[in-house]
Amino acid sequence: MTVRSANRRAKRAEADPSDGRHETLDERMDRNWNEMLQELRVTQTGTQIITGFLLAIAFQNRFTELDRFQEGVYLGLVLAAVLTTAMGLAPVNLHRVLFRKHAKEAVVEIAHVLLRITLVGVGIILTGTVLLIFDVVLDRSTAVIAAAVIAVVLVAIAALPHILRDTRSAEAHADDQKEKER
Repeated sequence: MTVRSANRRAKRAEADPSDGRHETLDERMDRNWNEMLQELRVTQTGTQIITGFLLAIAFQNRFTELDRFQEGVYLGLVLAAVLTTAMGLAPVNLHRVLFRKHAKEAVVEIAHVLLRITLVGVGIILTGTVLLIFDVVLDRSTAVIAAAVIAVVLVAIAALPHILRDTRSAEAHADDQKEKER
């Protein structure tokens, strides 16, 4: 058996027989890539819209009324929005560079990291936008409270899947222990 035929055979084998999906590694990578593309479409649209919104603010008459703090938050938001938009586009460029080079697994792994960074950027933009708007419309202390609430909610949303997974894992472990005791 040659190395090439061994590689083909390994790729046809199930990626994870315990997950019940009955898919090869290639099929799993294709599915993961397609799921990431759907997530990227939503994220890219949102970051591009908010980036456009932030860029347009500078051309409004009331923009000249911002104090130094508000200007700093605004410029930080513009940078965060542009960088987050770039991060959201990076997986597409990565795919273009590695297309047809049999590197789908690497594309999926790197795109996963880039998407996570993009989501952190979206959280920063959302929190900062609330801070700026509440500061301009109401006052600084209300703005800080509102931004903190948003940050806590976003962290909770990000942590929820991990908490649920750990809870399910602990429950499964407890069920296994009960089975063994019987």
